[in-house]
Amino acid sequence: MLENIRPEDILFLDIETVPVKPALSDFTPAMQLLWEKKSSSIRKDDQTASDVFQRAGIYAEFGKIICISAGVVKEKNPYSFRLKSFYGDDEKVILTEFSEMLSKYSRNREMQLCAHNGKEFDYPYIARRMVINSIVIPGILNNAGKKPWEVKLLDTIELWKFGDFKSYTSLDLLTTVLGITSPKDDIDGSMVADIYWKEHDLKRIVTYCEKDVLAVAQVICRFLNLPLIEPERVESATLFSPKS
Repeated sequence: MLENIRPEDILFLDIETVPVKPALSDFTPAMQLLWEKKSSSIRKDDQTASDVFQRAGIYAEFGKIICISAGVVKEKNPYSFRLKSFYGDDEKVILTEFSEMLSKYSRNREMQLCAHNGKEFDYPYIARRMVINSIVIPGILNNAGKKPWEVKLLDTIELWKFGDFKSYTSLDLLTTVLGITSPKDDIDGSMVADIYWKEHDLKRIVTYCEKDVLAVAQVICRFLNLPLIEPERVESATLFSPKS
């Protein structure tokens, strides 16, 4: 699957999502009832819908994107890596800017997207939130009617399975066994909602998201039997300024 793919033609990405409201009580009664039904499969024992509301961010119907980080491999011998993040409180702005970047990056090149668990989460989540925000879905994310070989979406979790669909392998576990620095050295996905709604520490969230993107790129380097990207060859173009 990777035989004819160059790292320079891959756009690596990761997203961070949170519940679209800080608390279940902030939703309309109709949406509260719908979350009651939706969350029934993830509640345990005597847990209520409110008890598991922090997990609402993983569902596109109840969550929103607060950060999309993307990275590209640049120069060879050795490779360098450039990161850029789209983040803030206004999801429509984030999605619009990301879509514009996709259009520019895909011009005059055979581009692929790559994420860890992207086919189950990142790609459909972005597409669904674009529909909700009345944004045209970029062609690379819209697989309707495409033949399998026309789909330009890579997924490191799928590559690692090698056809075995019995289990899920986290990025933390995969990077560790491959000898790559884990991106989970500060926070993990379960903490993002609180950091956003209680602390509004977007810089911390963006840093975490960019670490995930770099980790995915490093995993691809291992799949291609290429040297890992050295820390001093990583550059972020993200400027941490208030966005709303």
